[in-house]
Amino acid sequence: MSKKQDAFYFDSFLSCADYACQAAHLLEKTMGNYQPQNIKQKLDEMHAVEHAADQRKHELLNVLAKAFITPIEREDIILLSQNIDEITDKIEDVLLRLYCNNIQAIRPDALKLVNVVIRCCDEVKTLLAEFADFKRSKTLHEHIVQINTLEEEADELFISSMRTLHTSCTDPIAITVWREIYIYLEKCVDACEHAADTVESVVMKNS
Repeated sequence: MSKKQDAFYFDSFLSCADYACQAAHLLEKTMGNYQPQNIKQKLDEMHAVEHAADQRKHELLNVLAKAFITPIEREDIILLSQNIDEITDKIEDVLLRLYCNNIQAIRPDALKLVNVVIRCCDEVKTLLAEFADFKRSKTLHEHIVQINTLEEEADELFISSMRTLHTSCTDPIAITVWREIYIYLEKCVDACEHAADTVESVVMKNS
């Protein structure tokens, strides 16, 4: 397989991760300076990012379908592309729930979770920038460990946020709505960890 063909897959992983980062930063910007009257516009912007990510993933899979030789196993290419795409999808899901549930103000602890999502997406992008050289990389494992650490931080924030929600909020509808938002914020970080786990699995198989 030529180096150009080989690089296509790793470049595509990195490009898809960049879309996930764009989605995360858009979510942070929207929630950090929240204006309910503009939420539909922000949702449209988010969907454009998600659609571009989908197109890049389909381009990758179309090339894969015709390929005779691949740099890593086909199943791993498919799984990792799905893992990365899932990050963007889950981020969009958070914004969708703000829109559908007509959220008028953002709870401060939700912003803390969004910050972890940002850091986790950035770490996934850095990990995938290293992935093409996974057989010689000195830092790949460190990035995987950092993503796992961020996932643990998100778990702690999720638990404390849920506890605060149930002890300080008396509106059952608000409790239900925000519980769902917290769950989806945590799913964003879980999706990042799934991508890191797949990369780690590929490295183990090819070591």
